Amino acid sequence: MGYANEVGEAFRALVPVSAVWASYAVATAYVSADALDKGKKAAAAHTEDHGKAVRVAVAVVDTFVWQALASVAIPGFTINRVCAASLFLLGKTTRWPLPVRKWTTTAIGLSTIPFIITPIDRSVDFLLDSSLRKLYDEGEKRE
Repeated sequence: MGYANEVGEAFRALVPVSAVWASYAVATAYVSADALDKGKKAAAAHTEDHGKAVRVAVAVVDTFVWQALASVAIPGFTINRVCAASLFLLGKTTRWPLPVRKWTTTAIGLSTIPFIITPIDRSVDFLLDSSLRKLYDEGEKRE
């Protein structure tokens, strides 16, 4: 479910835009469910902790922000641009019929997904470690 919007973006040239938006709804539901699950696990792990609410909030916010960036926003944008560029370039450099160009664009988009996962995940880790997670760490040190 976490890759739903990437698949939706890869198929954008072939399906109605509403189907692409539906893929984002599925991916967002996954992100939200994962964040809530991490919150429940944090609550269960800190049952006797006086700072339980803060730890649960940190778990939910951190998971939601990470997943929203690493699973929805950045990969969706990346696949969208790869597919748009592919369709444009195929139109300029080939005489293939439009349906063939669209299916080729979809295949390129789908084949790109495995290659973008690790770099995006690592980049989002670095981004959050350099920004938002510093706030969490400061809160932990004060308690």
